[in-house]
Amino acid sequence: MSTSKIGLLSLTALVFSSMVGSGVFSLPQNMAFVANGEALLMAWLITGVGILFLAFAFLYLTRQRPDLDGGIYNYAREGFGELIGFCSAWGYWLCTTIGIVGYVVIAFSAVGMFTDRPDHVYFGEGNTLYALIGSSIFVWMVHWLVSQGIKEASLVNLMATIAKIIPIVIFIFFTFIAFKLELFKQNYFDFSLQMPVWEQVRNLMLITLWVFTGIEGAVVLSSRAKKRNDIGRATILGVLLALSFYVLVTVLSYGVANRAELADMHNPSMATILEQLIGLPGTIIITLGLIISVCSSYLSWTLFATEIPFLAAKNKAFPQFFLKTNRNNVPIASLWLTSIVVQISLIAVCFFDKNYMQLLLISSVMILLPYFLVSAFYLKESLRNKRSKHIWIALIAVLYASWLLYAAGISLLLLSGCLYLVGLFIFFYSRYTNKRESYHKS
Repeated sequence: MSTSKIGLLSLTALVFSSMVGSGVFSLPQNMAFVANGEALLMAWLITGVGILFLAFAFLYLTRQRPDLDGGIYNYAREGFGELIGFCSAWGYWLCTTIGIVGYVVIAFSAVGMFTDRPDHVYFGEGNTLYALIGSSIFVWMVHWLVSQGIKEASLVNLMATIAKIIPIVIFIFFTFIAFKLELFKQNYFDFSLQMPVWEQVRNLMLITLWVFTGIEGAVVLSSRAKKRNDIGRATILGVLLALSFYVLVTVLSYGVANRAELADMHNPSMATILEQLIGLPGTIIITLGLIISVCSSYLSWTLFATEIPFLAAKNKAFPQFFLKTNRNNVPIASLWLTSIVVQISLIAVCFFDKNYMQLLLISSVMILLPYFLVSAFYLKESLRNKRSKHIWIALIAVLYASWLLYAAGISLLLLSGCLYLVGLFIFFYSRYTNKRESYHKS
């Protein structure tokens, strides 16, 4: 029976791995397409401050409220009631479960770069029959791995995280050597986009909006941590490491190629840049790194998706069958539900690709509400305890979380609201069945 707890290193790897998936490998092109060097530095400064203060909210809440495990759900429930707590858990689980499908699709799309030929496409964009078969095998292999124990799965994720850091470090090393300050200055003062700097910054922050999702990883698995203080430390360390890599990858890229050239590159643009610097091995290194990266991110998010319904069921917000665990102390009902939903989504990708991608975008917005609720709960706790330092930290975290909601756009927020309404049926069903069971017992 697996009852081992997760240490600081594995917790940090979970936070880092959940944030750094496929996005980092396309950041140079994505950012160069919408902004010059000046806007790039300003956007990273604002994002860096905002995300660090959101991380501080998680850090201090784990210390102020050690009685609350799995923060994303319990912080919202404690601060704003059962219904809001449920909405936080439901939105987070739905975003996590539907969102991780994208990792599997990207992984097999990357495999296709090695196997596909003009006359015969095997994996394509990750939406072919071959990709469906391969991704389905992968999903159930991860299902089996997680069922063997959370600790064991986190150790595998740690090894995969180390493996995916290596290609990023190689990229940073060679772009640092090739970096030309004059070229960076040219990109810094590039006015060819013909739009105000503030608008470029806003467009960049719409990109950075998504690259830090996963910051809550250590908090979600807080009940599995060896030491309570490791939860907050892992969050801060994971964010600092991810932020450092993101900044270095993008800033150094602006010093090795013209902004317009970067903007026209095919993704993953890191592969194109490194190939220009060291030849074909550059493409191979980055592509392999991309495959390892998205696979480890899938594992991280599967752990989170498995934990949240279990925690919600403890407080009777989710049906009680989610409390079921196997001999390795893994919430097996949650794991089965997550794997089945992922499998159905993969089938949707294969046969209804356009419709699924819209659903993926809508569900991704749902994670922003839990972030806002965490920072709002931190502000509420700080005001209640009259701690001025924490009030200021919480205010900045709330402002940043509010910005994330604003940047997502009203249309996506309204559409995600429809998915929240679907979840209300589960909430009221759970409340009804729990009351009925309590009545029969009495």
